Amino acid sequence: MPSPSATITQQDAVPAPPPAAGAPRRRAALSPSRAKDFRQCPLLFRFRAVDRLPEPPSQAAVKGSLVHAVLEHLFDLPAAERTEESAQRLLDPQWAQLREKRPEVATMFAGPEDLGAWLAQARSLLTQYFRMENPQRLEPAERELLVETELSSGVLLRGFVDRIDVAPSGAVRVVDYKTGKSPKPRFQDEALFQMRFYGLMLWRLHKVVPARLQLVYLGDGRTLAHDPDEAELVAMERELDDLWRTIAATARAGDFAPRLSRLCDWCSFQARCPSFGGELPELPEGGVEHLLSVQTAG
Repeated sequence: MPSPSATITQQDAVPAPPPAAGAPRRRAALSPSRAKDFRQCPLLFRFRAVDRLPEPPSQAAVKGSLVHAVLEHLFDLPAAERTEESAQRLLDPQWAQLREKRPEVATMFAGPEDLGAWLAQARSLLTQYFRMENPQRLEPAERELLVETELSSGVLLRGFVDRIDVAPSGAVRVVDYKTGKSPKPRFQDEALFQMRFYGLMLWRLHKVVPARLQLVYLGDGRTLAHDPDEAELVAMERELDDLWRTIAATARAGDFAPRLSRLCDWCSFQARCPSFGGELPELPEGGVEHLLSVQTAG
């Protein structure tokens, strides 16, 4: 089973801050990350989507965030300047911006040597990227794109897409960078869940089925590609509608039961989980009500 570092994206690693007191909250939406949370453990989903509990920064997550930022800004440069040297030069200023945005990331390191080793790992991931793609030959149509669409059931979907490429023929390729290692074959379908989610949103928005969904695993230099068809995306929509009905029923009952798995080893909420002797906090006022705004009243 791949470690969580294999599925971390920039938006997961650096979540938006909670709204200021009294400020209106944006309507809730189902994202690939939260959908996967519920499938993994309903209590994990509750802590993140309903309680919105803070989580300590992790080296794996923040490293993913940093590498994503460098790759995003690399494409701001003219094609001829998109070299590995340019990417490596972007690392330090992007790290400085990340520290300014989230000062708590400094607590992740035992000392300068620990930080230096971590930055070296980030640099090696950038080196690996250039072994897999030539960014001088790419002109992405979109980068770090916020995508939002409402299904016919009234369920709102929302997510960030790392990169969208559009060929001269109009064929669309959806690309997502991963800083961990690629999954073993028996876990590949689960890894593609996020990409089918993106494919469904883009199809519903633009009426064009993406020609390719592509995961770029920088941890081991492998690419996982899948070419979806319309029937598959229709089935994905049914799957998400069914998942939302289960989430909504769970929320109304207030019974977000923990589900034990090997992934519990990486969970930052063990101290609050009954399965590990923790005590559940009270559900926050309005938390369930806000979650249920994912679906409009039919």
